[in-house]
Amino acid sequence: MASMTIRNLSDDIKQRLRIQAAEHGHSMEEEARIILRAALIEHTPPINLARTIHDRFAPLGGVELDIPPRKPMRAQHAPTLEQVQEITKKVKLNVTQAILES
Repeated sequence: MASMTIRNLSDDIKQRLRIQAAEHGHSMEEEARIILRAALIEHTPPINLARTIHDRFAPLGGVELDIPPRKPMRAQHAPTLEQVQEITKKVKLNVTQAILES
């Protein structure tokens, strides 16, 4: 096994390592090995749930479902430019009247 020396470690980091090692019941050296191992171990990629489910049930065969046809969506009628301008005029008039009345 390889060994290494870590130089220029701040007193604060060394103290934190000592405390953490004591809390876990390890030596400082063992605690440093655990921290390095955890930081450098390759993590497996996240599991694709859809792929996992498919792979599990694929050997059983598929099921054909009757999918009903989609109905057309109701048309959402947007106001015309003239309608927007008319509403804007009414709002401006109402705001102006409210200001004059106050």
